[in-house]
Amino acid sequence: MRIISLNAWGGRLHEALIAYVKQADPDVLCLQEVLRAPNADSGWSIYRDAGLELPQRVNLFQEISAALPGHDAFFCPTSRGELFDGDAATVAEFGLATFVRKSHSVIAQALDFVHGSFSADGWGDHPRPRNAHCIRLFNHAHGRTVTIAHMHGLRDSAGKGDTAQREQQVLALAGLIGRIWPGDEGLVVCGDFNVLPGSATFRVLARLGLSDLVTGNGLVDTRTSHYLKQGRFADYMLITPDVEVAKFEVVEEPEVSDHRALLLDIA
Repeated sequence: MRIISLNAWGGRLHEALIAYVKQADPDVLCLQEVLRAPNADSGWSIYRDAGLELPQRVNLFQEISAALPGHDAFFCPTSRGELFDGDAATVAEFGLATFVRKSHSVIAQALDFVHGSFSADGWGDHPRPRNAHCIRLFNHAHGRTVTIAHMHGLRDSAGKGDTAQREQQVLALAGLIGRIWPGDEGLVVCGDFNVLPGSATFRVLARLGLSDLVTGNGLVDTRTSHYLKQGRFADYMLITPDVEVAKFEVVEEPEVSDHRALLLDIA
């Protein structure tokens, strides 16, 4: 089973992202920073915030779904706000997306907020709402189950250090996982956590038997050349000991976001 986790950056490297998703052909794709606007045409729009303007693929969820026709697609919004094409506004949703190959059965799932609550009338106040999605899959080829969860951690303008909000965030994540994971099978937890390697986040997750593959393999960079700031950690992939790793890679090429994709093949 191949699992990929990636912050899609709103699809800003759209062509490279679509090509990579098709080529990598994951069984489970966990994406953060995905947009969906069912009543709008696909294409580019601009996100505006305090003088900042960022190009975004207004229907990235639909485009990834089309690139993976053999997958069931789940969209998990955190907020709903406006994107712009000139002065014309389009209402879109922002959040997580999970894609699961149809040959695997989703036998349980849970979705909830790890910070804040759904913002229906705008993108929300900083630090903005964040959620997590947890699924339990039955692999028919091997007659086994595995639980997979991913999260987009809150962004704090003060940096990625530990805060009371981040402590509550990981406790909420652990609680969400506990609703689905029975405790006696493989567990994979991944995403853009927006924390540093020494964060208390990992001590809480260690109580579930989870250890991180990024720092555990001595890797020091999960960002691409498109990220120009200091601090190269953001994305993590954690597993329990009963997950047998055939391959783990922090993908350097191709660059499909300002984040690198995390790729895990389970034996």
